[in-house]
Amino acid sequence: MSDLNKRYDFVLLFDVQDGNPNGDPDAGNLPRIDAETGMGLVTDVCLKRKVRNYVQMLGKDIFIKEKAILNTLIGEAFKQGSVNSKEKHEKTEAARDWMCSKYYDIRTFGAVMSTGENAGQVRGPIQLTFARSVEPVVILEHSITRMAVATEAEAEKQSGDNRTMGRKYTVPYGLYCARGFISANLAQQTGFSEEDLKLFWEALLSMFEHDRSAARGMMSTRGLYVFEHSTALGNAPAHKLFERIKIERSPESEGPARSFGDYVVTVDESGLDGVRLLKMLE
Repeated sequence: MSDLNKRYDFVLLFDVQDGNPNGDPDAGNLPRIDAETGMGLVTDVCLKRKVRNYVQMLGKDIFIKEKAILNTLIGEAFKQGSVNSKEKHEKTEAARDWMCSKYYDIRTFGAVMSTGENAGQVRGPIQLTFARSVEPVVILEHSITRMAVATEAEAEKQSGDNRTMGRKYTVPYGLYCARGFISANLAQQTGFSEEDLKLFWEALLSMFEHDRSAARGMMSTRGLYVFEHSTALGNAPAHKLFERIKIERSPESEGPARSFGDYVVTVDESGLDGVRLLKMLE
């Protein structure tokens, strides 16, 4: 059981400067964009990965981790969780419950655990949308040079010049907006708790600080706006709450946006009956 008894809807703002926030492996690792509008995209899977990495860094066990063999972990759950179960469906339920209790990301985001021994499926209480940039982004291609080669054959071919050319893709600047939903009802099924929720907010605020690389440039969380409902079912439609957050160009901004200061974020807090707005960062 979970002690979480309220619904939450939230908006996450983050930006990138001179980096690639989410490369597309099917497009040569180019930054993802909406082909029709030119808006930048960051997948929900990318954001969940950063949350997972952060909570793992703090010592929490996660299911989807680097180099994991998932069916081995599911098999372990089947052994540990179903010791006292006789019926097949009881074994599956017991293994499912054991996986939820052990792995933070399963009780948070859910998982399919029927790829080997059947530990069932879990629909997580937290769901995220793709993040979309506020304005169209420009993708730049940069030539880069390494003053070395990988093999002797390459060195001979270049007569000892020993250079390797490459390509790097960046977005000069982009402000992205993702939206999320937290179901108290699904939290009851997975055991997602108030303590887990606190860690999730912490991860959204700090995940970019521990995920640095030259390819990602400068990425930062710029705003986290949480709408806390007073009931488990909620007191207002999520889209109506999201519409209260407006992101517009600053009157002083000229030319292409190149920093967060080029934007102004306003929130309409009037008439929030049964809903409390938590501004965790702005």
